[in-house]
Amino acid sequence: MQEYSNNSYQASVASNFIRSVYTYMFLALAISGVIAYAIGSSPDTFNRLFVTSTGEISLMFWGLVFLPLILSFIIQWGFQRLSQQVLLLLFVLYSAAMGCTLSSIFLVYEMGAIAFTFFVASGAFAGMAVLGYTTKTDLTKFGSLLYMVLIGMILAGLLNLFLGSGMLDFIISVVGVFVFTGLIAYQMQQLKNVAQSPEFSDENRSKLALIGGLTLYILFINLFLTLLRLLGGRD
Repeated sequence: MQEYSNNSYQASVASNFIRSVYTYMFLALAISGVIAYAIGSSPDTFNRLFVTSTGEISLMFWGLVFLPLILSFIIQWGFQRLSQQVLLLLFVLYSAAMGCTLSSIFLVYEMGAIAFTFFVASGAFAGMAVLGYTTKTDLTKFGSLLYMVLIGMILAGLLNLFLGSGMLDFIISVVGVFVFTGLIAYQMQQLKNVAQSPEFSDENRSKLALIGGLTLYILFINLFLTLLRLLGGRD
């Protein structure tokens, strides 16, 4: 009876952890989505906020582009050092900054293409998340390989800023779809392992849920943007 009670308790803790992860992820998507639509659906608003009088993108916009990267480092670094409340504040700032930068897609793609791609990305995300959570295969080596490919994609993308090759951009996008869907499965398995591990305190588990939600959010956004480049067309 005691063993059954312990197993039931661990299952409840694991379930609450996964629920918290997705709550954070959906919170980030909601914040980013509302801000992106509020700014991007009105070209006048976007221009007033992020375009200079000479017609160039402002330093404020470029600052917001790099701010999430800085915040992600702070969140990872501050896992043990910062309180849950401070981490949550940084998480919200990250989501808001992403929303500001994502507003630019409304100026490039049609609303119908954005909505269609969002649903495609959601379906792919859901399928790979379920696969990652239910598979018995250890995806650790698979995940390490995908992160190596991701680094190669980033380097190729930086190179293509100078080359301007449409074919290279297409190849990067196609590879990106496989990389991000694979990483979703890998990260979901890692989160399952954390959820089922009894070695974490309640405080650390709560912080890990936030970081897990942020990780899944980042992967979803990257998958969405990669698919948008392939499926969206241009206005």
